[in-house]
Amino acid sequence: MHAEIVRLSLHHVDIKIVNEERMHVLQWRRNLLWDEVLLDGKRQAASHGLWGRENVYGLVFGRDLDGSGGEQVMFLIDPGVGYTSWSSGEQRVKGVRLEGRDGPLVSYGTLDPKSLEKPATFSDWMKKSMGMNWGTDISRPN
Repeated sequence: MHAEIVRLSLHHVDIKIVNEERMHVLQWRRNLLWDEVLLDGKRQAASHGLWGRENVYGLVFGRDLDGSGGEQVMFLIDPGVGYTSWSSGEQRVKGVRLEGRDGPLVSYGTLDPKSLEKPATFSDWMKKSMGMNWGTDISRPN
């Protein structure tokens, strides 16, 4: 099983999941008073309230009709506001992670295990914390 983030915004997350020869679409939607998780367009979970909504969801792919078997995954989301770059003002959720039994299938932002690694240089720190990057463009104009 592998996964790929297709769309990532402040109120929408779409993840494509390929399990053997089947493809699924996992969607998270933030509405005014509730969040919902959809799998192939069908609601799997919902969380209601103004604050403190659920951020961890468990899902099962390929379950039998009697409810046994299948592939279990855990979907985590950090719905806080994350800016992709200060100049564009584009907003996204802070973090997304879809994890299977063997480890993360896809992760982004604050829920990415790489985000916990300390930067090696000042340039790496600036790129990680502020989205700034300089000195790497070889074809700079004179």
